[in-house]
Amino acid sequence: MDDCIFCQIVDGEIPSRTVYEDDTVLAFLDANPLARGHTLVIPKAHHERVGEMPSDVAAAVFAAVNDLTPAVEAAVDAPGTTVAFNNGEAAGQEVPHAHCHIVPRFESDGGRPIHSLFGDRPDLSDAELDDVEAAIEAERD
Repeated sequence: MDDCIFCQIVDGEIPSRTVYEDDTVLAFLDANPLARGHTLVIPKAHHERVGEMPSDVAAAVFAAVNDLTPAVEAAVDAPGTTVAFNNGEAAGQEVPHAHCHIVPRFESDGGRPIHSLFGDRPDLSDAELDDVEAAIEAERD
């Protein structure tokens, strides 16, 4: 897509600090990092959301995330990372091109766990959980 900043990075129109590249995946340092070493992993082909990636592309992206996460941690001496996809605008996705964040975490970084993103949690009954389970299974068929 011509107006997608990540596609422009893939095409070389916008420079990046590339840390990994193969035929399917590109990984680069985030230009507006949340922490030193914050890395983005993207499919080279434009797919707006995680579920839009073909299985082989999703597997390649996750394989790169799996390989890069310990490398990022070691490079910045981080004892942990938050690894996440913001999938859709409602989830905070700012660039409409699927991408995984590898964010190094440190004991005193002031960050909180992913559970802190949510306020009140739903109190779901067993029947409601059964309904959600069945609905997800039905969508996959």
